[in-house]
Order: sequence, then structure tokens, then C-alpha cells
Amino acid sequence: MTRWLGIPEVASAHGVAIDRFISYVHWLMAILFVGWLIYFVYVLWRFHQRRQPRSAPEGLRSHVSTYAEVAVATVEGLLLVFLAVPIWARAVESFPSEKESTVVQVVAQQFNWNFRYPGPDGQFGRQDMRLVNETNIFGVDPSDPAGQDDVVVLNEMHVPVGKPVIAYISSKDVIHSFKIPSMRLTQDAIPGMRVPVHFTPTREGRFRIYCAQLCGNGHAAMAQGVLVVETPEAFEQWLGSRSGGSVSYE
Repeated sequence: MTRWLGIPEVASAHGVAIDRFISYVHWLMAILFVGWLIYFVYVLWRFHQRRQPRSAPEGLRSHVSTYAEVAVATVEGLLLVFLAVPIWARAVESFPSEKESTVVQVVAQQFNWNFRYPGPDGQFGRQDMRLVNETNIFGVDPSDPAGQDDVVVLNEMHVPVGKPVIAYISSKDVIHSFKIPSMRLTQDAIPGMRVPVHFTPTREGRFRIYCAQLCGNGHAAMAQGVLVVETPEAFEQWLGSRSGGSVSYE
């Protein structure tokens, strides 16, 4: 079904369940469409002027349409309660711990993506929003030793395959939306808020990052973001080569 809809091939663990849910919804929509189309054609035939030249003031006494509406509403309610809600509950309850995950801070700005990783010490340096400027997007306190080895990267997010990723999403200026279609991940980036999301990539490759909110005249430039999924060894080598707190313009 997702191939017919033009959705990119899934590359995350939770994406399989999302694709299955999308398929269920679209098959239900197709059944409803065909059902209502048949009913519409029947009504055109049943109440055509040639069959009924004079209208019946008492109206149609059948309650078939009422039963159909109740049945559709019941099915939709069951899908919500027994399918959508459990999937959402599992997603919330299965949030991984930071110790077992790759943790990344993501700050969107017009018109770039900024990514920050803890260095070899595994700790992020202290942040102060009063220090935020064009060269210090994350507001890192330079006096904090923990931040000296942090890695800040522009428009290229690296993660290891098969390991959970926790991304804290925020924005420097206007509302953006962090979207990686292949990971089945979308989250609004809102100034003043830091929203955590998680996913586990299941295959290596380079995947496009988009902004799903119109964020200004240069909105299209937000599509220059790339998610690089690589082996754990390649990721550690990449992270070690960029440790030191400077921005890498890749």
C-alpha cells in the first residue's frame, strides 16, 4: 500500500507499525468509498423521475442509510480504541533511556538544521539562552569544561544503525517541523520548547531531512538536511574526528 502512495521505503523499527496502520486506514477508506458510491448510484436509479414522476410527501420510510451511518461510526470508533490508541500508548511507553541511546540536540533556524552531540565524556555542556547568537546557536557556556568536546554539525545528522536515537527538537526563530519520511518521524520545532522524539534506524544510508512547516522565503533550503545512518564503528570514528565544539560545515 505504501508503495502505491509514493511513501519512501521504511528505515526505522517503529515505521513498520505506522505503515501497517496507514494501510488499514486506506483500505477502510477504499471500502467506504466503494460502498457509498454504490449507494449513490442506487439512489440515482431508485429515485429517477421516470421511476417516480411524482414525489412522495411522506418521504422514504426505510432506515437503511441510518444503519449504514451507525455501522461506519462504530467501525471508526473501534479502530480508534483498539488500534490507534494502543499503538500510541506503546510508542509513549517504549521511550528508550538515554544511557542506551544516541542523544542529539536539534535546533532549527532559518534556513538550516543544527545538530549537537556530547563528546567522549558523554555529557552536554551547560547552556544559557542568553549566550545564543549566530555563532553559538545552542547557547553553550564556554566556561563549562563538559562542553569543550561537544560536537556541533550543520545540516548533517549522523547516527549508528540498530541503536535507539533520542532527538531533542527546538527552534531558534520561527516554527519549523523536523521530518524524516524514511524514519516515519515528524515533530514540530517550536521556539522556547524542547520536545523529545525517538526512533531506531534499521538500515544504513543517507536520508533526506525536510521542514514540514512553511518557515519563510528560504523554506525550500531546509531540505538540504541529511540523516546519515552508518555502522557503529563508522559513527564513533566520525564523532571522534569532530570532537572539540567547533561547527562542521559539511
